[in-house]
Amino acid sequence: MNNIMIIDGYHAAIQYDPDIEMFRGEFTGLNGGADFYADSMARLREEGWVSLRVFLEECRERGIEHEPLA
Repeated sequence: MNNIMIIDGYHAAIQYDPDIEMFRGEFTGLNGGADFYADSMARLREEGWVSLRVFLEECRERGIEHEPLA
């Protein structure tokens, strides 16, 4: 089962990985990959902001436009 976290309008599927005892988030609907890991939900949201910022900065540098899913 996936849970969804919304960060700045972008959706991320959230799962718990018992092998590494961490939460994993992966943004969906992007034209590239952006995932993030943390050991708590609060930290996961922080890591999600970082991952999204890096992804969007890379898109801007390459001239690639991207909008969040509605």
